[in-house]
Amino acid sequence: MSAWPEIRLNACRVVYNDGNHNAFTDLCRFRDHYYLTFRSCPDGHMVFPTSRILILRSRDGGEWQPVHAFGVAGRDVRDPHFLIFRERLWVYSGTWRYHPERPDYRDVNEHLGYAVWSDDGVHWQGPRLLEGTYGHYVWRAAAWDGRAYLCARRRRDFASSDGAEEPGAAMQAALLGSDDGLIWHFVGWFQEMYGDETAFLFEPDGAILAIARGPRTRPVATLCRSRPPYQQWQRTPLERNVGGPLLARWGQCYLVGGRKTVDPSAPRTTLYWLADDRLVEALELPSGGDNSYPGFVALDETRGLLSYYSSHEGSGSSLAPSAIYLAELSLGGDERARDCEAR
Repeated sequence: MSAWPEIRLNACRVVYNDGNHNAFTDLCRFRDHYYLTFRSCPDGHMVFPTSRILILRSRDGGEWQPVHAFGVAGRDVRDPHFLIFRERLWVYSGTWRYHPERPDYRDVNEHLGYAVWSDDGVHWQGPRLLEGTYGHYVWRAAAWDGRAYLCARRRRDFASSDGAEEPGAAMQAALLGSDDGLIWHFVGWFQEMYGDETAFLFEPDGAILAIARGPRTRPVATLCRSRPPYQQWQRTPLERNVGGPLLARWGQCYLVGGRKTVDPSAPRTTLYWLADDRLVEALELPSGGDNSYPGFVALDETRGLLSYYSSHEGSGSSLAPSAIYLAELSLGGDERARDCEAR
């Protein structure tokens, strides 16, 4: 194995902080602009109907302007993710139903996905509920061969959760597919037990590579692989957990990012290289308190932009304020990311 390329942090700055709890980012490039999305809520990290999804746009990653915002009445919106599908820019959001008479009650079976979309990045439609996602918590999305796919967590057999937010072994992580981005159908399983947030991408031949977060009861991430029609999966436990995982290609490499909690008292947003079914730590970003959920855009084989959130310069906790950060990254060493394919 050749030496791993160094990831350099050239700059890191706050791009959004209005005093709210701002969190759960994603980043993409669409029609010659960069787009950044995240959740903003005055009440904090947890489930509140005051939450909204914000979408910002920038020509060059410098100045950012808001282009759209949305919420869903009676629901908490969170974890927005981009998808470029059928020449449209989509933002998908999972939602919890909020019970004002029982604010701490969480029913997994009341999850419902929503989407907004735009043909030009300026004029937006929605939010519209996603048919086939009731009882599913939608997360990251990807597209291949004219079809869209989502990670969607659900409780096995939609059994009663009795208000338990994380049912552990009874939680599954499904792969859903759609031909139009709005109507979704079951395809297969990322995880049939202990399902959680799953970042995934498609190889040129349609094979799926995924990083699945481990739940609190089993805090180790899992590397998942499958080929069409996605009925058979190979699952390999990794040596540590990755909270709010990112999985992206950067040159010939696979970049993984998310919350590192090796020391539970000092969580940090951290980047890794993935190869030989293991994670090689590459960069710890300025972060602390409530943090992670990165998005990434590769500018070329040696430069990239990374979004994430952190409360280390704010509340230091899951309460407001927390800010959205944008990091400018480059590769050092031999200036190439070599020999780090996930084999």
